[in-house]
Amino acid sequence: MVKYADGPRTDVEIEIDAPTSDVWPLLVDIELPARVSPELRTAEWIDDGPAEGATLRGYNQHPRVGEWDVRCTGTGFTSGSAFEWTVGDPANKTARWRFDLAPLGADRSALRFSAEMGPGPSGLTPMIARMPEREDDIVANRLADWNANMQLTVDGIAALAEGREPAS
Repeated sequence: MVKYADGPRTDVEIEIDAPTSDVWPLLVDIELPARVSPELRTAEWIDDGPAEGATLRGYNQHPRVGEWDVRCTGTGFTSGSAFEWTVGDPANKTARWRFDLAPLGADRSALRFSAEMGPGPSGLTPMIARMPEREDDIVANRLADWNANMQLTVDGIAALAEGREPAS
């Protein structure tokens, strides 16, 4: 069973034929996912980022939900290896997103993109309240959406780091 309050998560990983020094600037470019993911439309720093404590706003669209924007806070940052941001109130997060980057020798990198839902209120909260018997399906479907978009994002980062154009 997949319950929102339990903080369900998803992860994607990729190995990239480029050193971490080439990958890092791409993964901290908060506008890059909008080039490859159908959900994120754009993002902007509200203050100086990327950094722990910095804030950003993301503008999203989904065919079943419509358009919305979210305010996020940098909640983890280690230059060259980790970048994490939390949606909503970090003390009662709507979601947490994180990139982890590690070298695989001199010219290869491993990139993991992870995300965790809840427990704070989100767009899923009213849907679950209206159909509590379908919570497992609602959460599982949203995790599947996230996973697909996350895979597109890491594939796009890999393509650019390797000198290729990302798939559109």
